[in-house]
Amino acid sequence: MPRAISPHNIDRYTSRFAKTPFTSPLRRFRWPYLLIVLLIIYLFWPPRHSSFPPLHGTSSQPLSFYSKSIDWSRYAYSQYATTSAHLCNSVMLFEALDRFGSKPARILFYPSTWDTEIASSKDRDSQLLVMARDKYKVKLIPVEMAVDGTYNASYAKFLPWGETQYTRILQLDSDATMLRHLDEVFLLPQAPVAMLRAYWKLPETRMLTSMFVLLEPSAVEYERLMAAGRGKGHYDMEILNRFYGDSALILPHRNYGLITGEFRSAEHRNYLGNDYEGWDPDMVMAEASLVHFSDWPLPKPWVMWPHNLIGDIVPRCSREKDGQEDCRDKKAWLGLYDDFRKRRKSICAYLSELAPEWHPPDRGENETSSSLIP
Repeated sequence: MPRAISPHNIDRYTSRFAKTPFTSPLRRFRWPYLLIVLLIIYLFWPPRHSSFPPLHGTSSQPLSFYSKSIDWSRYAYSQYATTSAHLCNSVMLFEALDRFGSKPARILFYPSTWDTEIASSKDRDSQLLVMARDKYKVKLIPVEMAVDGTYNASYAKFLPWGETQYTRILQLDSDATMLRHLDEVFLLPQAPVAMLRAYWKLPETRMLTSMFVLLEPSAVEYERLMAAGRGKGHYDMEILNRFYGDSALILPHRNYGLITGEFRSAEHRNYLGNDYEGWDPDMVMAEASLVHFSDWPLPKPWVMWPHNLIGDIVPRCSREKDGQEDCRDKKAWLGLYDDFRKRRKSICAYLSELAPEWHPPDRGENETSSSLIP
Protein backbone atom coordinates (compact mmCIF):
# COMPACT_ATOMS: atom_id res chain seq x y z
CA MET A 1 0.00 0.00 0.00
CA PRO A 2 1.57 3.37 -1.03
CA ARG A 3 2.53 5.69 1.72
CA ALA A 4 0.60 8.91 2.04
CA ILE A 5 2.42 12.19 2.34
CA SER A 6 1.25 14.24 5.30
CA PRO A 7 2.41 17.41 7.07
CA HIS A 8 4.16 15.10 9.57
CA ASN A 9 6.38 13.25 7.08
CA ILE A 10 6.77 15.72 4.21
CA ASP A 11 10.20 16.83 5.44
CA ARG A 12 11.55 13.33 4.83
CA TYR A 13 10.64 13.53 1.15
CA THR A 14 11.60 17.13 0.46
CA SER A 15 14.95 16.76 2.15
CA ARG A 16 15.69 13.66 0.07
CA PHE A 17 15.06 15.50 -3.22
CA ALA A 18 17.00 18.53 -2.06
CA LYS A 19 20.09 16.37 -1.52
CA THR A 20 19.75 14.67 -4.91
CA PRO A 21 21.34 16.75 -7.72
CA PHE A 22 18.99 17.43 -10.65
CA THR A 23 21.04 16.15 -13.57
CA SER A 24 18.43 15.88 -16.36
CA PRO A 25 19.61 16.66 -19.98
CA LEU A 26 17.38 19.76 -20.08
CA ARG A 27 19.27 21.39 -17.20
CA ARG A 28 22.65 20.21 -18.50
CA PHE A 29 22.15 21.78 -21.94
CA ARG A 30 19.78 24.60 -21.07
CA TRP A 31 22.10 27.51 -21.93
CA PRO A 32 23.28 26.22 -25.34
CA TYR A 33 19.65 25.66 -26.39
CA LEU A 34 18.72 29.13 -25.26
CA LEU A 35 21.58 30.69 -27.22
CA ILE A 36 20.57 28.80 -30.37
CA VAL A 37 16.95 29.98 -30.05
CA LEU A 38 18.07 33.60 -29.60
CA LEU A 39 20.37 33.34 -32.63
CA ILE A 40 17.53 32.01 -34.82
CA ILE A 41 15.21 34.81 -33.69
CA TYR A 42 17.90 37.40 -34.47
CA LEU A 43 18.57 36.02 -37.95
CA PHE A 44 14.97 35.59 -39.06
CA TRP A 45 13.17 38.42 -37.29
CA PRO A 46 11.73 40.67 -40.07
CA PRO A 47 13.73 43.90 -40.39
CA ARG A 48 12.24 47.36 -40.23
CA HIS A 49 11.12 48.27 -43.72
CA SER A 50 12.05 51.42 -45.57
CA SER A 51 9.39 54.05 -46.16
CA PHE A 52 9.75 53.34 -49.88
CA PRO A 53 8.88 49.76 -50.90
CA PRO A 54 10.57 48.33 -54.00
CA LEU A 55 9.00 48.90 -57.38
CA HIS A 56 6.31 46.58 -58.61
CA GLY A 57 7.57 43.10 -59.32
CA THR A 58 10.63 43.33 -57.10
CA SER A 59 9.07 43.13 -53.64
CA SER A 60 8.28 39.88 -51.84
CA GLN A 61 5.58 41.76 -49.92
CA PRO A 62 2.29 42.95 -51.45
CA LEU A 63 1.72 46.69 -51.41
CA SER A 64 -0.93 46.22 -48.71
CA PHE A 65 1.91 45.23 -46.37
CA TYR A 66 3.15 48.81 -46.49
CA SER A 67 -0.15 50.61 -46.82
CA LYS A 68 -1.53 50.51 -43.27
CA SER A 69 0.24 53.68 -42.20
CA ILE A 70 0.15 55.50 -45.57
CA ASP A 71 -2.14 58.49 -46.01
CA TRP A 72 -3.20 57.80 -49.59
CA SER A 73 -5.28 60.98 -49.75
CA ARG A 74 -1.98 62.86 -50.21
CA TYR A 75 -1.52 61.21 -53.62
CA ALA A 76 -3.61 61.28 -56.79
CA TYR A 77 -3.87 59.91 -60.32
CA SER A 78 -4.58 62.67 -62.83
CA GLN A 79 -6.30 62.75 -66.19
CA TYR A 80 -7.40 65.56 -68.47
CA ALA A 81 -10.00 65.34 -71.22
CA THR A 82 -10.59 67.80 -74.04
CA THR A 83 -12.70 65.63 -76.36
CA SER A 84 -15.37 62.99 -75.93
CA ALA A 85 -12.92 60.28 -77.00
CA HIS A 86 -10.34 61.34 -74.42
CA LEU A 87 -13.01 61.56 -71.73
CA CYS A 88 -13.97 57.95 -72.41
CA ASN A 89 -10.30 56.91 -72.29
CA SER A 90 -9.89 58.61 -68.92
CA VAL A 91 -12.99 56.95 -67.48
CA MET A 92 -11.63 53.59 -68.70
CA LEU A 93 -8.41 54.19 -66.77
CA PHE A 94 -10.37 55.17 -63.66
CA GLU A 95 -12.43 52.00 -64.03
CA ALA A 96 -9.21 49.96 -64.14
CA LEU A 97 -7.87 51.69 -61.02
CA ASP A 98 -11.11 50.92 -59.23
CA ARG A 99 -11.05 47.31 -60.39
CA PHE A 100 -7.46 46.84 -59.21
CA GLY A 101 -8.20 48.31 -55.79
CA SER A 102 -5.98 51.39 -56.18
CA LYS A 103 -5.83 53.59 -53.07
CA PRO A 104 -4.74 57.14 -54.10
CA ALA A 105 -7.26 59.83 -55.02
CA ARG A 106 -8.32 60.46 -58.63
CA ILE A 107 -8.75 63.81 -60.35
CA LEU A 108 -10.00 64.76 -63.80
CA PHE A 109 -9.56 68.13 -65.53
CA TYR A 110 -12.21 68.89 -68.13
CA PRO A 111 -13.42 71.95 -70.08
CA SER A 112 -15.61 74.28 -68.06
CA THR A 113 -18.01 74.37 -71.03
CA TRP A 114 -19.06 70.82 -70.12
CA ASP A 115 -21.39 70.10 -67.21
CA THR A 116 -22.77 67.26 -65.12
CA GLU A 117 -26.42 67.98 -65.88
CA ILE A 118 -27.56 65.10 -68.08
CA ALA A 119 -29.84 66.76 -70.62
CA SER A 120 -30.82 63.59 -72.47
CA SER A 121 -29.87 59.96 -73.07
CA LYS A 122 -27.56 61.19 -75.84
CA ASP A 123 -25.64 63.55 -73.54
CA ARG A 124 -22.76 61.11 -73.19
CA ASP A 125 -20.15 63.60 -71.97
CA SER A 126 -22.26 64.53 -68.94
CA GLN A 127 -23.06 60.88 -68.30
CA LEU A 128 -19.37 59.94 -68.29
CA LEU A 129 -18.49 62.82 -65.96
CA VAL A 130 -21.18 61.71 -63.53
CA MET A 131 -20.00 58.10 -63.84
CA ALA A 132 -16.43 59.13 -63.04
CA ARG A 133 -17.57 61.19 -60.04
CA ASP A 134 -20.14 58.84 -58.53
CA LYS A 135 -18.95 55.36 -59.49
CA TYR A 136 -15.16 55.76 -59.55
CA LYS A 137 -14.84 58.50 -56.89
CA VAL A 138 -13.10 60.98 -59.20
CA LYS A 139 -12.73 64.64 -58.22
CA LEU A 140 -13.92 66.70 -61.20
CA ILE A 141 -12.05 69.96 -61.86
CA PRO A 142 -13.52 72.23 -64.58
CA VAL A 143 -10.94 74.54 -66.14
CA GLU A 144 -10.70 77.06 -68.92
CA MET A 145 -9.11 75.18 -71.80
CA ALA A 146 -8.27 78.14 -74.03
CA VAL A 147 -5.07 80.17 -74.21
CA ASP A 148 -5.12 83.40 -76.24
CA GLY A 149 -8.23 82.20 -78.04
CA THR A 150 -6.76 78.87 -79.16
CA TYR A 151 -6.43 75.60 -77.33
CA ASN A 152 -2.92 74.51 -76.43
CA ALA A 153 -2.57 70.86 -75.42
CA SER A 154 0.45 71.63 -73.28
CA TYR A 155 -1.71 73.82 -71.07
CA ALA A 156 -3.75 70.84 -69.88
CA LYS A 157 -0.69 68.65 -69.34
CA PHE A 158 0.70 71.10 -66.76
CA LEU A 159 -2.49 71.59 -64.72
CA PRO A 160 -1.59 68.99 -62.04
CA TRP A 161 1.35 71.11 -60.83
CA GLY A 162 -1.20 73.58 -59.47
CA GLU A 163 -2.93 71.03 -57.22
CA THR A 164 -0.69 71.73 -54.22
CA GLN A 165 -2.98 70.00 -51.71
CA TYR A 166 -1.40 66.74 -52.93
CA THR A 167 2.14 65.58 -52.18
CA ARG A 168 2.44 63.68 -55.46
CA ILE A 169 0.38 63.28 -58.62
CA LEU A 170 0.75 60.72 -61.41
CA GLN A 171 -0.26 62.19 -64.78
CA LEU A 172 -0.88 59.53 -67.45
CA ASP A 173 -1.72 59.80 -71.12
CA SER A 174 -5.13 58.24 -71.59
CA ASP A 175 -4.43 56.24 -74.76
CA ALA A 176 -3.19 53.28 -72.75
CA THR A 177 -4.29 50.04 -71.14
CA MET A 178 -3.56 49.51 -67.45
CA LEU A 179 -2.71 45.93 -66.51
CA ARG A 180 -2.37 46.59 -62.76
CA HIS A 181 -2.42 49.63 -60.53
CA LEU A 182 0.68 51.82 -60.19
CA ASP A 183 0.31 52.79 -56.52
CA GLU A 184 3.87 51.78 -55.67
CA VAL A 185 5.43 54.67 -57.60
CA PHE A 186 3.96 57.23 -55.20
CA LEU A 187 6.26 55.87 -52.49
CA LEU A 188 9.51 56.36 -54.40
CA PRO A 189 12.19 58.69 -52.97
CA GLN A 190 11.42 62.37 -53.33
CA ALA A 191 12.08 64.01 -56.70
CA PRO A 192 10.38 67.00 -58.36
CA VAL A 193 9.61 64.81 -61.38
CA ALA A 194 9.96 61.12 -62.24
CA MET A 195 9.56 60.10 -65.88
CA LEU A 196 10.42 57.47 -68.48
CA ARG A 197 12.96 57.55 -71.28
CA ALA A 198 11.54 57.41 -74.80
CA TYR A 199 13.40 54.12 -75.24
CA TRP A 200 12.30 53.70 -78.88
CA LYS A 201 14.41 56.75 -79.81
CA LEU A 202 17.61 55.42 -78.26
CA PRO A 203 20.54 55.58 -78.75
CA GLU A 204 20.42 58.47 -81.24
CA THR A 205 18.11 60.59 -79.08
CA ARG A 206 18.00 60.62 -75.29
CA MET A 207 14.78 62.25 -74.20
CA LEU A 208 11.97 61.89 -71.70
CA THR A 209 8.45 60.94 -72.71
CA SER A 210 5.47 62.82 -71.29
CA MET A 211 3.13 59.83 -71.35
CA PHE A 212 3.98 59.04 -67.69
CA VAL A 213 4.83 61.92 -65.31
CA LEU A 214 5.07 61.47 -61.54
CA LEU A 215 5.27 65.02 -60.18
CA GLU A 216 5.38 66.98 -56.96
CA PRO A 217 2.90 69.89 -57.21
CA SER A 218 4.46 73.31 -56.79
CA ALA A 219 3.02 76.79 -57.27
CA VAL A 220 6.36 78.03 -58.58
CA GLU A 221 6.76 75.19 -61.10
CA TYR A 222 3.14 75.57 -62.12
CA GLU A 223 3.66 79.20 -63.12
CA ARG A 224 6.90 78.41 -64.97
CA LEU A 225 5.35 75.56 -66.93
CA MET A 226 2.17 77.43 -67.77
CA ALA A 227 4.17 80.37 -69.03
CA ALA A 228 6.19 78.02 -71.25
CA GLY A 229 3.02 76.26 -72.44
CA ARG A 230 1.45 79.50 -73.64
CA GLY A 231 4.16 79.92 -76.22
CA LYS A 232 3.20 78.94 -79.73
CA GLY A 233 4.86 75.91 -81.29
CA HIS A 234 6.02 74.45 -77.96
CA TYR A 235 4.85 70.96 -77.04
CA ASP A 236 4.61 69.45 -73.59
CA MET A 237 7.31 66.82 -74.22
CA GLU A 238 9.71 69.47 -75.45
CA ILE A 239 9.04 71.72 -72.45
CA LEU A 240 9.35 68.91 -69.90
CA ASN A 241 12.66 67.84 -71.41
CA ARG A 242 13.93 71.40 -71.24
CA PHE A 243 12.89 71.72 -67.60
CA TYR A 244 13.70 68.24 -66.28
CA GLY A 245 15.81 66.44 -68.85
CA ASP A 246 18.91 66.48 -66.63
CA SER A 247 17.27 66.14 -63.23
CA ALA A 248 14.26 63.81 -63.48
CA LEU A 249 14.20 60.51 -61.64
CA ILE A 250 14.19 57.91 -64.43
CA LEU A 251 11.74 55.04 -64.04
CA PRO A 252 12.03 51.63 -65.75
CA HIS A 253 10.20 51.62 -69.06
CA ARG A 254 9.84 47.84 -68.96
CA ASN A 255 7.32 48.24 -66.14
CA TYR A 256 5.60 51.46 -67.13
CA GLY A 257 6.45 52.44 -70.71
CA LEU A 258 5.79 49.50 -73.05
CA ILE A 259 4.36 50.61 -76.40
CA THR A 260 2.29 48.38 -78.67
CA GLY A 261 4.67 49.07 -81.57
CA GLU A 262 7.26 46.94 -79.77
CA PHE A 263 5.36 43.81 -80.79
CA ARG A 264 5.77 44.81 -84.45
CA SER A 265 9.49 45.43 -84.23
CA ALA A 266 12.13 42.94 -85.32
CA GLU A 267 14.73 44.50 -83.00
CA HIS A 268 14.16 44.73 -79.25
CA ARG A 269 17.50 45.83 -77.83
CA ASN A 270 16.24 49.30 -76.86
CA TYR A 271 13.36 47.82 -74.94
CA LEU A 272 15.35 45.03 -73.29
CA GLY A 273 18.33 47.27 -72.55
CA ASN A 274 20.88 44.59 -73.42
CA ASP A 275 22.12 42.27 -76.18
CA TYR A 276 21.95 38.94 -74.36
CA GLU A 277 18.30 38.72 -73.32
CA GLY A 278 15.91 37.02 -75.70
CA TRP A 279 12.57 38.54 -76.68
CA ASP A 280 9.67 36.80 -74.98
CA PRO A 281 6.30 38.52 -75.57
CA ASP A 282 4.63 36.47 -72.82
CA MET A 283 7.19 37.60 -70.25
CA VAL A 284 7.00 41.19 -71.50
CA MET A 285 3.24 41.28 -70.98
CA ALA A 286 3.61 39.66 -67.56
CA GLU A 287 6.05 42.30 -66.27
CA ALA A 288 4.29 45.35 -67.77
CA SER A 289 1.89 47.45 -65.70
CA LEU A 290 0.93 49.88 -68.47
CA VAL A 291 0.83 49.57 -72.27
CA HIS A 292 0.71 52.69 -74.44
CA PHE A 293 -0.90 52.49 -77.90
CA SER A 294 1.61 53.68 -80.48
CA ASP A 295 1.64 52.15 -83.97
CA TRP A 296 2.14 55.02 -86.39
CA PRO A 297 0.71 55.36 -88.98
CA LEU A 298 -2.11 53.27 -87.52
CA PRO A 299 -4.79 55.40 -85.80
CA LYS A 300 -5.37 55.18 -82.06
CA PRO A 301 -7.48 52.22 -80.85
CA TRP A 302 -10.80 54.11 -80.68
CA VAL A 303 -10.60 54.68 -84.46
CA MET A 304 -11.35 51.89 -86.93
CA TRP A 305 -8.46 50.57 -89.00
CA PRO A 306 -8.19 51.45 -92.71
CA HIS A 307 -8.50 48.14 -94.57
CA ASN A 308 -5.64 48.93 -96.94
CA LEU A 309 -3.32 49.65 -94.01
CA ILE A 310 -3.95 46.94 -91.45
CA GLY A 311 -2.37 44.15 -93.50
CA ASP A 312 0.97 45.94 -93.45
CA ILE A 313 0.79 46.80 -89.74
CA VAL A 314 -0.24 43.58 -87.97
CA PRO A 315 2.78 41.75 -86.48
CA ARG A 316 4.01 38.80 -88.49
CA CYS A 317 4.31 35.28 -87.17
CA SER A 318 7.88 33.98 -87.03
CA ARG A 319 9.31 30.54 -87.73
CA GLU A 320 11.19 28.80 -84.91
CA LYS A 321 14.27 26.61 -85.44
CA ASP A 322 12.15 23.50 -84.97
CA GLY A 323 9.81 24.66 -87.73
CA GLN A 324 6.99 25.66 -85.36
CA GLU A 325 5.19 28.94 -86.06
CA ASP A 326 5.34 31.56 -83.28
CA CYS A 327 2.44 34.01 -83.39
CA ARG A 328 2.67 35.32 -79.82
CA ASP A 329 3.52 38.89 -80.91
CA LYS A 330 0.48 38.98 -83.16
CA LYS A 331 -1.74 37.48 -80.46
CA ALA A 332 -0.58 39.97 -77.80
CA TRP A 333 -0.91 42.95 -80.16
CA LEU A 334 -4.37 42.06 -81.44
CA GLY A 335 -5.44 41.17 -77.90
CA LEU A 336 -4.57 44.64 -76.59
CA TYR A 337 -6.60 46.39 -79.30
CA ASP A 338 -9.51 43.99 -78.97
CA ASP A 339 -9.60 44.39 -75.18
CA PHE A 340 -9.54 48.20 -75.47
CA ARG A 341 -12.46 48.26 -77.88
CA LYS A 342 -14.54 45.85 -75.83
CA ARG A 343 -14.03 47.88 -72.66
CA ARG A 344 -14.77 51.11 -74.54
CA LYS A 345 -18.11 49.71 -75.66
CA SER A 346 -18.89 48.23 -72.24
CA ILE A 347 -17.93 51.26 -70.13
CA CYS A 348 -18.61 54.21 -72.43
CA ALA A 349 -21.21 52.71 -74.79
CA TYR A 350 -19.09 53.95 -77.70
CA LEU A 351 -18.37 52.18 -80.95
CA SER A 352 -15.15 52.80 -82.86
CA GLU A 353 -14.91 55.99 -84.88
CA LEU A 354 -14.83 55.70 -88.65
CA ALA A 355 -11.46 54.97 -90.21
CA PRO A 356 -9.68 57.86 -91.91
CA GLU A 357 -8.84 57.70 -95.60
CA TRP A 358 -5.41 56.14 -95.91
CA HIS A 359 -2.89 56.49 -98.72
CA PRO A 360 0.24 54.32 -98.53
CA PRO A 361 3.47 56.31 -98.08
CA ASP A 362 5.74 56.94 -101.02
CA ARG A 363 8.20 54.19 -101.86
CA GLY A 364 11.30 54.58 -99.73
CA GLU A 365 9.49 55.84 -96.63
CA ASN A 366 10.16 53.30 -93.91
CA GLU A 367 8.80 53.74 -90.41
CA THR A 368 10.47 51.59 -87.78
CA SER A 369 9.96 51.28 -84.05
CA SER A 370 12.87 53.67 -83.47
CA SER A 371 10.88 56.51 -84.96
CA LEU A 372 7.49 55.76 -83.42
CA ILE A 373 5.95 58.82 -81.85
CA PRO A 374 3.41 58.04 -79.09
